[in-house]
Amino acid sequence: SMPSEMLMKIFSYLDAASLLCVGCVNKHFYHLANDNAIWLKIYSSCFQPKRTIWKMKSEQTETVSLGCTALHDRKPGYWKKEYISKQIAAVKTRVTRLVKPVDPYTGLPCKNKEAMKASGLSWIIVLKEKNGKEHVMEKAKPSFKDTSVTLLWHSTNWPCIDVLSTLKLFGVTPLLPDQSRAPSKNGPHRRSLIAEYQLANLTESGVAVGADKLVQLFSLNPGLLVGLWKEKNEIAFVMVSLHYHQLLERSTLGSTTVQYAFPPNEPVWDDIDPEYGLHDYNLHLDMHGGSCTYLCGTFKSLFCRKGDIENGYLRLTVVSIKDNTKHLPLIGTVGLSWETDVFKGNVKGCYVMDVTLLDETGKPFWCFSAPVYMELSSKASSLYDYMGHIYTTDYADSEGKVCVELVWLEETKEYFIVNLVLYISTKKVNNWYGTNY
Repeated sequence: SMPSEMLMKIFSYLDAASLLCVGCVNKHFYHLANDNAIWLKIYSSCFQPKRTIWKMKSEQTETVSLGCTALHDRKPGYWKKEYISKQIAAVKTRVTRLVKPVDPYTGLPCKNKEAMKASGLSWIIVLKEKNGKEHVMEKAKPSFKDTSVTLLWHSTNWPCIDVLSTLKLFGVTPLLPDQSRAPSKNGPHRRSLIAEYQLANLTESGVAVGADKLVQLFSLNPGLLVGLWKEKNEIAFVMVSLHYHQLLERSTLGSTTVQYAFPPNEPVWDDIDPEYGLHDYNLHLDMHGGSCTYLCGTFKSLFCRKGDIENGYLRLTVVSIKDNTKHLPLIGTVGLSWETDVFKGNVKGCYVMDVTLLDETGKPFWCFSAPVYMELSSKASSLYDYMGHIYTTDYADSEGKVCVELVWLEETKEYFIVNLVLYISTKKVNNWYGTNY
């Protein structure tokens, strides 16, 4: 019942974020909050637009503020869109400046963490029931590593696992980031869909990766780990591993319904030859279990020859069982740490594997971060230097496979990697180089 003139007067005292929020109340407020005069004032105070007018009878110029001429012939909401687009462009400029320096070992930007902070980026998961009801989980606990970030959600109000159909992972960025203060939880923001997982029949469709006395872990690609209470078969926590490569794009450039589609790689001239195979590839490998790092290293000058190409894969041998000088120990007790509001635990034999494979030009070729587990092998060790049980870790996706073979030394209480091989899909290589293996 309040006159529009009075509402406009009140709205003129609001900042940009408050105007966007009040515009969501109803259609009447939306149209009033789109007023060009209000938004031009906000735009001018932030960006100070000016226009230079040339006088007809003088060589001098006169600089005048954008006043009435900027309001005429403009559709409602014009200056609001201009203000928002300028703010988004300013943030992209800051982020681009931060991600330019590249780590020579990982081939990734050195300041990923700072870039994510500059963009105000955070993550949420949305659990959808079979009847369409949605539950939003916002309080994520991040853990940053050299090439990935691990996100942990835990709550006492999880919906029943039996009624859930999907889990969606979103990147959330504030529409108007303010560098002087933390992003407002209720402020205007954008969602970007990163991944969607099917939770129906999780215990059957997911991969069981381990358990302790309290929880059982199930994994879904890419990078999702769901912990269920053993007694109640209800969700205890959700953990997601995200690789830094293209993380900002996935978290900011997609929409709420469609994931961001990356442009195809543009092959560069090279002496690549199917008869010769791949060469000068570098691998950065990180194995960790939350707060603990078990192995972090870079392996250079990896290659494969024509004889290493079979069954649709190219084989890159990183650690060979025949060369004991390159066998690697894992530091600490391997296990995946978890926590909830009340309990904490560690599932032994599970860890997160971060793989960053760079091509001969140093560009990230195959990258992932995923929870994996060690499985006891039935064969005994045939190596003279190692007398102990053999364990294997296998990972596979549409682009390749990783096979790790470890030996447990009872005397020193440690694992040794004695075999590490990467299998790259020929389809992936052909698309990358525009050739045919």
